[in-house]
Amino acid sequence: MTTEPKLVDLVEPDGASIGQSTVDDAHAPPGKLHRAFSVLLFDEDGRTLLQQRSSSKSRFPSRWANTCCGHPAPGEDVVTAAARRLASETGIRVNGLAEVGVYTYRAEDPVTGSVECEYDHVVVGRWPQDAEIAPDPAEVAAVRWASATELAAAFETVDGDHEYAPWFLGVLKVALGSGLPPDLP
Repeated sequence: MTTEPKLVDLVEPDGASIGQSTVDDAHAPPGKLHRAFSVLLFDEDGRTLLQQRSSSKSRFPSRWANTCCGHPAPGEDVVTAAARRLASETGIRVNGLAEVGVYTYRAEDPVTGSVECEYDHVVVGRWPQDAEIAPDPAEVAAVRWASATELAAAFETVDGDHEYAPWFLGVLKVALGSGLPPDLP
């Protein structure tokens, strides 16, 4: 498992900053509410690019999730941080990422014992299905495209623990409910 000493922004339930913590401390039980982001990329047919998290991830390893996620540094613009992390994890550089909402959640990882307690900014963009993707194997085990119908069916048939990260359905609903900004490239 990797350790993450970088700083994150601790927040109130309304997103107001109240201090800083290391990533590791923010995810130690019982968890501290902190700012994060989840990026979802959609192709021209509305499919979502998923990543399977690396088995070395400190939280929810090997689970399928949105295109990428991470934490902006305290005071850092969320979309700027999301673009940087997207390029780092997947090799994808997108112009026109847009924040479309927030999803707040708390989830305990039964494998690692860590806790996600995040004020999660949902960031969306477009990426052609046939365009190059170069995932960093330390971060991403695999990638695949999935339709909303396929994902809805997967979430309907699952009870309890499953192959998806616990935040994924929530951030997907925020992204799809936003109607996606029409000005995305």
